[in-house]
Amino acid sequence: MDTLALHIQNGVLNGPVSIGFAILAAVAFAYSVRRARGDLDDRLAPMAGLVAAFIFAVQMLNFPVLPGVSGHLLGGALAAILVGPWVGVLCVSVVLIVQALVFADGGVTALGPNITNMAVVGTAAAYALIALLLRVLPRTPAGLALTTFVASVVSVVAAALAFVVQYALGGTTRLETFGLGDVLATMAGTHALIGIGEGLIAAVTVVTVAKTRPDLVYALRALSSATRPGAALSGAKPGQPSPAA
Repeated sequence: MDTLALHIQNGVLNGPVSIGFAILAAVAFAYSVRRARGDLDDRLAPMAGLVAAFIFAVQMLNFPVLPGVSGHLLGGALAAILVGPWVGVLCVSVVLIVQALVFADGGVTALGPNITNMAVVGTAAAYALIALLLRVLPRTPAGLALTTFVASVVSVVAAALAFVVQYALGGTTRLETFGLGDVLATMAGTHALIGIGEGLIAAVTVVTVAKTRPDLVYALRALSSATRPGAALSGAKPGQPSPAA
């Protein structure tokens, strides 16, 4: 199995598939820019920069899984919960662009598929689950940690499965030894383990931020209900303003 990883290299996918997903990524990026304009403010903009820097750092830590297979953390769930889905897509996309153009981490011709998998699919899957779980779980540190952990695992696996779909549509590396089922099992299994590691890191990070500044957690603000979103995390009683207010 040659060069199978979430950072797809040049030549792993054929031209039509690479171009098709490049168009999809460009449309998603442009739409995210449009939607993010309504979210960015003096509070979210600095957080977006910090999130992008964190994602850049963790994605540079590649480690071997199998011969020709590497893995790394993604950060899509962390971005989704801290800065929202639209800004999250932009943060992960910018990181992938810089990595491809400056550090040759991921092929330039595969930039569209990489953005689709890690920035679009990963972040979207994470935020959809976050939106669901934060409506059914208590807004406590434990509830927020569980939400972040589960969203991280699902996000990483979803991105890996998106790659498998692309590989099935136009993979150019040899499949004689490793069939599509082997690719699916390897990518899903190894990235589920990666997702567990990422989930633990993301959960600790998000809960730490939420305990001190719940107003900086996008998901808590956007998905707020009748109860103030920071109340359970900051120690305020229902009906009373939280210290962060």
